[in-house]
Amino acid sequence: MSNMSPSLLSSCCAALAVAAACVDSEAHVAGSRRAPRQARDTAVLLAAGDVAQCTPGAAATAALLDSLPGEIVVVGDAAYASPEQPNPYTTCYATTWGRHLRRTHPLIGNHDARTLDMYFDYFGAAAGPRPGGYYSFDAGSWHILALNSNIDMRPRSPQGRWVARDLAASGSKCSIAFMHHPRFNSGPHSPQRLVAPMWETLDRAGVEMIVAAHDHIYERFAPMHANGKRDDGGGVRSFIVGTGGAQRYPIVKPQPNSEVRSDEAHGLLKLTLYPDSYAWEFVPAAPSEFTDAGRGTCH
Repeated sequence: MSNMSPSLLSSCCAALAVAAACVDSEAHVAGSRRAPRQARDTAVLLAAGDVAQCTPGAAATAALLDSLPGEIVVVGDAAYASPEQPNPYTTCYATTWGRHLRRTHPLIGNHDARTLDMYFDYFGAAAGPRPGGYYSFDAGSWHILALNSNIDMRPRSPQGRWVARDLAASGSKCSIAFMHHPRFNSGPHSPQRLVAPMWETLDRAGVEMIVAAHDHIYERFAPMHANGKRDDGGGVRSFIVGTGGAQRYPIVKPQPNSEVRSDEAHGLLKLTLYPDSYAWEFVPAAPSEFTDAGRGTCH
């Protein structure tokens, strides 16, 4: 370098500075691309059904929502009408879970179906199109179905045909279906045979999870097919999370493939969704300490 002319030395230094700046710039751009991708492809859903009866349970689970980030899925029966609460959405629900309305995705339960105009009026566009109220959305790289188990779920029904089209067009590797009525359950309600055709449709489409409520319990089943046969590698994992705040029900008769169940806690099912896997955690409301957690991989 000592034999190099001052002008040549200056040019070389300038070139090296430009190259270093380019390397720094490329590293910054690459890093900035990686970080948003990770944030975009990972999502959190907080789910529970059977929520608001103007009782302490809904207030306790709403307090959990106050401190937990993520999209909220109300798995049916957001509120229960009564002579004392003719419009429970604007009273019991609005004062608890309603403070998180902007990040809420509702679906219709059997009690919502009895007050359908109030339900649609309260949740607005988030409730999906009237009168069926079924719709889909994306969370990270996952595709989410919000279904109406109060109406026809057979493959040739309007909802059944829509589900087949929607899943075929989604392009997502991983998907979840939410519906109020469970196909399998260990609570006081008998197994819901009317949802069996939809289970078959979702099973064939490779849906990872089906999350329901209706029985006011928490329950997790091993992956299985619509016929109840266990298949850890290719079945659908299902949850019951009717723990949003309504009066709890007892466990009546444990069903085959039921892995974890509890009738002692209100709380939320927290689903962390990664590009090709997921983690679940039941987050209890005080004073309960019951919890359940695990991980799964998209098949």
